[in-house]
Amino acid sequence: MYAEPREVRATPLTVPDLMRMRVERQPIAALTAYEASTAALMDLAGVDVILIGDSLGMVVQGHRSTLPVTVEHILYHAEAVARGSQRAVRIADMPFGSCPDPQTAYRNAARLIAEGNTAMVKIEGAGVMLPVIEYLVARDIPVCGHVGLTPQSVLKTGGYKLQGRTDEAAEQVLANARAVQNAGAALMVLECVPAGLGKLVTEALSVPVIGIGAGVDCDGQILVLHDILGIATRRRPKFVRNFLDGSGSIQGAIRTYVDAVRSRQFPDSEHSY
Repeated sequence: MYAEPREVRATPLTVPDLMRMRVERQPIAALTAYEASTAALMDLAGVDVILIGDSLGMVVQGHRSTLPVTVEHILYHAEAVARGSQRAVRIADMPFGSCPDPQTAYRNAARLIAEGNTAMVKIEGAGVMLPVIEYLVARDIPVCGHVGLTPQSVLKTGGYKLQGRTDEAAEQVLANARAVQNAGAALMVLECVPAGLGKLVTEALSVPVIGIGAGVDCDGQILVLHDILGIATRRRPKFVRNFLDGSGSIQGAIRTYVDAVRSRQFPDSEHSY
C-alpha cells in the first residue's frame, strides 16, 4: 500500500536536461496530463516530461480518434497543466491540421509555447513535416518528433497497428527518425514498434528517444495517464499496464510507474512487441 508521496525538487527541468539524462543513461519518465491536479501529482512523483497530448480527444472528449482536437483545445489544457506543474518539461501536441505550412505552424506553435507555457511542441511524422520542423527550430521553438505509429495518420493507415514489422518497414521508420532528427528535433517519440527496432532507433539517434510500445531500450517511456489508471474505455493496447492495481491511490500509481521506468522494469516482455 502506498502511503506518503515523496517530494521531488521543484527546480524546473529543461530540454537540455533531457539530453543530459540520455548521456547519463537515466531513464526519462513521461506521462500525458490534461489539467492542473494530476500535473501537480506528477511533479511530486518525479515525472520528467508531461505531454499535453491530442490523446485528450479520445480519453477526455470521447472521440474515436485524435483528429477532432484543435489548437484551442490543446492550448486550454496546456494552460491548466502549467498551473499545476513546476518541475516537468511540458510539451504540447501540434494537432491534426495545425501544420499545413511552416508559417501557419509557427503561429500555432508560438501560441502553445507562449500562451500555453510549454517548453516544446510535438509534431507527428516526417516527409512534408521536415521543412516545418526546420522552420520552427530556426525560430527557437524546440520540437519533439514522433515516428512509428502516428495516430494523426489513422485514416491513411487504416487503424492503430504495429509499425516496422518487415525489414523494409523497419528501415523506413529508422529513416524517418533520422530525417526528423536532422531537421532539428531535440527529442523523439517512437510509438508501437518491435522492441528490437526500438533499440536500433535509440542507438542510431543522438537525441533522447521516448518509447510508447517500443521496448525497454529507449531512453525513456511515455503512457497516457488514463491508461496507467485503467480508466480508458477504448481497447487497451498491448504496451499498456494498469499501475493503479495494488498502488492504493492515483499518486501511488504515478509513483509506481515512475519507479518502474527508472529501474527499467517497464516495459517488460509482456508489454512489448
